[in-house]
Amino acid sequence: MGAELGDDRAVSDAYAAHGPELYRLAYRLLQDRAGAEDAVQETFVRAWRSTARFDPARGSLRTWLFAIARNVCTDAALARTRRPAPQDREVVTALFVAQPQDPVETVLADWMAEEALRRLSPEHREALLHVHLLGRDYAGVAAELGVPESTLRSRVYYALRAVRLGMEEMGWSG
Repeated sequence: MGAELGDDRAVSDAYAAHGPELYRLAYRLLQDRAGAEDAVQETFVRAWRSTARFDPARGSLRTWLFAIARNVCTDAALARTRRPAPQDREVVTALFVAQPQDPVETVLADWMAEEALRRLSPEHREALLHVHLLGRDYAGVAAELGVPESTLRSRVYYALRAVRLGMEEMGWSG
């Protein structure tokens, strides 16, 4: 392991010395507080995992950390462009509250939605229920659950995708 980040104390010192500057860089690049916090955390995780690759002869620890942070922010920005925006609340509500005329179809649609929700992990189900079915805002739910807002948004996105796929597999066409 590299001498600069070889133990927990060294990582803590590096974070104290460079964390605020890395956060400012990430915030400027991403324009999102939670995303910037995630980027700084990911920067230090990547640095810690690859301490053997750090060569003080090639540059300072600060320069190396900023290069990692720039790559992390680039990855995050690209991920945002590839991920579609979350569905509008009305669309999501329509996904779960089917209103067919036939009472049998209503029962089947309700059963499929419930079964699709049951297949989700507890974290994804909780995120989806709070944000879309209860109509709560991302920031409040993220704070309550103790996760970054960007993590909550990802959970909701993947939960919606999994529910839609699960219902389609059961024959839903809505």
